[in-house]
Amino acid sequence: MSNDVEWARLTAPELRAAAEAGAVAVLPVAALEQHGPHLPTMVDFRLCGEVARRGATLATAQGTRSVVLPPIWTGMSDHHLPFGGTASLSFDAFRVSLLGVAAAVRVSGFKKMFVLNGHGGNVAALSIIIPEMSAIAGLRAAGGTYWLLAEAPFREILEDQPGVRHACEAETSMMLALEPALVRQDLLHEAHGGGAPMGSAGLADPVIVARSFVERTQNGVIGDARRATAAKGERLLEAAAKTLADAITAQSTWVAATPPPGGGGNKPRA
Repeated sequence: MSNDVEWARLTAPELRAAAEAGAVAVLPVAALEQHGPHLPTMVDFRLCGEVARRGATLATAQGTRSVVLPPIWTGMSDHHLPFGGTASLSFDAFRVSLLGVAAAVRVSGFKKMFVLNGHGGNVAALSIIIPEMSAIAGLRAAGGTYWLLAEAPFREILEDQPGVRHACEAETSMMLALEPALVRQDLLHEAHGGGAPMGSAGLADPVIVARSFVERTQNGVIGDARRATAAKGERLLEAAAKTLADAITAQSTWVAATPPPGGGGNKPRA
């Protein structure tokens, strides 16, 4: 059986064998959207897919075989649409797509699935969808956003911000490490801005209000990319991969919740 961690590079028999051996299926979920004047629109799915690949490789080396599905490249990005260059799904389309992938993964024999998120606009939706995935008979689903999993090490690495913002020091550094030819470095002097600070979950305040990104930033950037470096980006990617591997290998991630009195548990939902 091949030890490759990328689902798309494996054959169907190899994947069935991995599932039978108890492998974890990792699904990167991100977005295709504007990232200021200096970064390509692939940022979210490129970074999320890379963290997933590295994290699955580490988890496999630690004894928990993991295979990574190709990234879901479109997420919930309506707030970026006014800048152009952005694709977005409705909540219903996003939900149905992810539940369909989860059901197919279960039919392929996998019993554990970790959804790795790489886009702030998906966070709230995934808090609903991931529990629904666990309603699929025989599937344990868990998930998290990579920069929230790695919040502590990211804070130590970054110089001008405590965590990931948007097209910022963090994302620009990671893209310099992975895709330097795609970073418009001649425009880095313009890559700073943003209005109200974003909380760790991507919200400006505890009041839920729909806001377009044009209300927060004139150039599509929140944060400051001018201190970005490739070396810093590599450290961020490695930190994110390690925290993902730790989550995948943690037994507590896969312990089923105690059903409420009188039943419940993993019954399919209507």
